[in-house]
Parts: sequence; C-alpha cells; structure tokens
Amino acid sequence: MTRMHLSLPPVGLGTMGIDDPDVIETALEYGYRHLDTAQIYGNEAVVGDGLAQSAVPREDVTVATKVWADSLAPDDVHRTTAESLDRLGLDAVDLLYVHRPIEAYEPDRTLSAFDELYKERTIGGVGLSNFSVSELETARDTLDAPIAAHQVEFHPLFQPDELLAHAREHGYPLVAYSPLANGRTREIDTVVDIAEAHDTTPEAVCLAWLLAKDGVVMIPKSSSVDHLRANLEAQELNLSLDERERIDAIDRTEELFPE
Repeated sequence: MTRMHLSLPPVGLGTMGIDDPDVIETALEYGYRHLDTAQIYGNEAVVGDGLAQSAVPREDVTVATKVWADSLAPDDVHRTTAESLDRLGLDAVDLLYVHRPIEAYEPDRTLSAFDELYKERTIGGVGLSNFSVSELETARDTLDAPIAAHQVEFHPLFQPDELLAHAREHGYPLVAYSPLANGRTREIDTVVDIAEAHDTTPEAVCLAWLLAKDGVVMIPKSSSVDHLRANLEAQELNLSLDERERIDAIDRTEELFPE
C-alpha cells in the first residue's frame, strides 16, 4: 500500500539513463531510499526489477515516476499510470508527477485525474515538475490533494530562488534534478576553489551547497559505484556561510534543460 505521508530523504537517485537493475539494487544497498524515474526515461521496468531484487523492504523506499506531456489528458493519465505500475511491478507508486505542464496539459482536466488516483490510493502524492510560480498557483487552486513535491533543475548555474520560496511558503519539498549541472561542476571556478579549500571534489561542494538549503532534496543520477557512494557522503561536508553565499552569487543563466 502506498504511504500517504511522504518524507523524502536528502539524497535520492535520479535514474535517467540507468539500464541495469543491478545499479538500482546497489544504490538501495548503499542506503538510497528514493528512486526517481519517468515514463519518458524508458526504464521503469529496470527500476522495478532492481527494487524487486533488493533486500530492502518496499515500504522503506519512495518510488516516483512521471507522466509525460503527451499523456496528460484524463484517460491517458489513468492508462499510462497503470502501464507504469505494471512496468515497475507495483500496485501503487508513492509519488506521481506531471512531468511538464505542456502539450496535453490542461489544469482542470489533468489535475482532476491525478486527484482521482490520489483518492483511490493508486498514488501516495501528487508531484509537479518544471512549473512556474503562476502554474503552481493554478495547480494549488485546482487540486484537492496537496502538492507533495515540485521537481526542478537546480544547480549553481541555475538557481530558481522564486520556486524555492514558493515551496517553503506552502510546505512542500523542492526536488533538485541535475544538481551537478550536467557534469559542468568542474567548470565553475568558485566551486572548484571551495573544493580545493576542503580537499574534496567540486561535485561534493555542489551537493553540500544544495543540502544546506532548507526545503531542498536532490536526485543526482549515477550508475558508478564510486559516485553512488560519493553522492551520499556529500552529506558529511559542511560549507561555511561565506562559501554558500559565494555560490549563491554565481551568475545564474545556464538552464540546461529548458522546455
């Protein structure tokens, strides 16, 4: 049975591009308890197989997936969610997102279908992804269910402060995807300098910077054993207020995944 009160761990696993269930099993073995996939990733079955292989109890893991933009008409929401559950091998999913509010998205019709899934406990929470503040407000006015999470690109080169402020105001987590700037962390001089001062990696600095932000959790993707470990170990790195403010002040113009 899906859990109705979500508590997302600070570091989850973004699974885009992962095609081996053993990676999922290994991540769970190391302590990951939040798996994030999507219909458009084409790997829900991989995530489901890895979860089934793992000794970690299902109820200890938050599983999230997303309905793609071409399937946001009500009948398609219900149909594709059932297909996602079949691929995942689950009776219910903990968090179901509107992947992007484009194409077939119509707030009244789309969100009513998500509400129906929530009320019947097919999903444990309604998530939104890549919404603007105005789109979030429309969703709040339309949904009966609370917003369980909002997933957005968030890294030193793209800092959506207004979305974080909205999340904090309304009491839901902001889930940061691509927290390592799609592999560009080593090109950010400020981050590199801080990493050298701590004798650590620029990647660890990016993650520690995000982890220090109240209301933010993150889902870095990795299929490497070393990186899976390193992403969790970043929780042990403490940056000073000055260091965090230096990263906050980086020019923020590089949205890597625009609509």
